[in-house]
Amino acid sequence: MDAERGLILSHGDDGPAGLLGEWLTERGCRYDVHDVTKAPAPALGEYSFVASLGSERSATDAETPWVADEIDLLREAIAADVPVLGLCFGGQALSIALGGEVVRATKPQVGWFELSEHADGIPSGPWFHWHYEQLSVPPGGAALAHSEAGPAAFRHGRHLGLQFHPEATLEVIATWSRSEEQLAKLGVSPAALRAESELRAPLARRHAWELFELWWQGLAVRAASE
Repeated sequence: MDAERGLILSHGDDGPAGLLGEWLTERGCRYDVHDVTKAPAPALGEYSFVASLGSERSATDAETPWVADEIDLLREAIAADVPVLGLCFGGQALSIALGGEVVRATKPQVGWFELSEHADGIPSGPWFHWHYEQLSVPPGGAALAHSEAGPAAFRHGRHLGLQFHPEATLEVIATWSRSEEQLAKLGVSPAALRAESELRAPLARRHAWELFELWWQGLAVRAASE
């Protein structure tokens, strides 16, 4: 895939490609970032991979045209065996595209959380989470890791869905943490969240590089037993 171009689907200015974009650039991989909330996604065409980022919207919101259109595009990529990487909302959209479901989380997860029952090669974290809904492992998929809320990573063929944000930078976390009233309801201190993020950022970056490389090389697929 190295000589080809990928498509990254974003969902607003507050959810950039972040560390994923940095990793792709460092690796010499070409990609286009397209904000589907502003204009319809381009045709899949010859794109060699698709990545779907986070969003404030729910992947179950079929009344929002771009949400339904994106899930259709992911189904097209799946049918064409074009690798998909889904990050939080993107992981939920990938699960739905593969026949899984997304439900309201029993308890929202906002902050840094370790993974459990993780497959060999998948760093346990802690990873940055920010979600109120929870994906399921779709039919034919395999769980690669869990969190307290449920499945945190799954693979399905060449596709990888995550219920956390390995792409999140300190700048992104600072932006999201301005939702002080929202965080207060969860008992989360914005200042403490930013301070913890500063401490965890170097290791989180290394873990993100490992995880992206696993996906790129297909090792995440082989990490789970058939």
